Amino acid sequence: MKVLVTDKSAEEALQVLKDAGHEVTYDEMDHDTLLREIPNYNALMVRGRTKAVKEIVEAGANGNLKVIGRAGIGVDNVDIETAAKHGIPVVNAPAGSTASVAELAIGHMLALSRHLPKADMTMKKGEWAKKQLKGNELGGKTLGLIGCGNIGRLTGTFAQAFGMNVIGYDPFISREDMKKDKIVKIDELAKLMEKTDFISLHLPHIPETHHIVNKEMISKMKPSAYLINCSRGGTVDEKALYEALKNGKIGGAGIDVFENEPPKDSPLLQLENVVLTPHIGANTKEGQIRAGTVCAEQIIKVLDGKEAEFWVNKKFM
Repeated sequence: MKVLVTDKSAEEALQVLKDAGHEVTYDEMDHDTLLREIPNYNALMVRGRTKAVKEIVEAGANGNLKVIGRAGIGVDNVDIETAAKHGIPVVNAPAGSTASVAELAIGHMLALSRHLPKADMTMKKGEWAKKQLKGNELGGKTLGLIGCGNIGRLTGTFAQAFGMNVIGYDPFISREDMKKDKIVKIDELAKLMEKTDFISLHLPHIPETHHIVNKEMISKMKPSAYLINCSRGGTVDEKALYEALKNGKIGGAGIDVFENEPPKDSPLLQLENVVLTPHIGANTKEGQIRAGTVCAEQIIKVLDGKEAEFWVNKKFM
């Protein structure tokens, strides 16, 4: 069958599809081109760039489209309900980039606590700013996880290796399940914000989580606390965060995701107490190979008439 891949993917993933006997086309199409071409394909495989919105899905449904695969965990760029309405399974790779994102969250914590960006910048200017760069250890500090799925839990495990205490807020995960990963469940988000030295978000951007970290929540943070967001843009109120950082209400922030990407006009770009990265959480060689190959395997199952393990929109069908 014909598989269209519209976002850059690991060659290993494309080879899995080819080895299964499918014809693979890689083309980073724009919206209008995809709308015109999608009816000709049996499967669509995307990452985060392509937006498989309602009209794209419907165009595919009116043609030959049988399955949509997301090479990663987040499917907020795919209209899963419209796909379900037309009997098109959406599959993903929920654990493909888990370690990659968790490691980046820890990386932001280290960068902030040891002033690594400033240390690098001053050294390259020929300065020896040692006295200005007294940092803090992670050991003994408390990490608060907002969202305790696969990535959140692994971030907690990595943090524990540094000697950190880990607490978590997640209405959908039981106290007993969190305890298995040595995470203490906190029932109220406000209490988590008050108790922690580092706060790390690991949740999707949906209506229920939009600006879950808002002005009120940020006001409850310790003046020395740091906020890390390697999950999804829109979960943090960037205007409120900017005001808190600018006025020294919190210690700093590490941000990998933004409400608008790239964040060309974001006032966060003007601040020294924030470490910014361009949505690179899942962007590791290892993570992309895992996510791509798992997604490809799920697509193959659907094309073969089998049930995929990671079927995202099954409940809507």
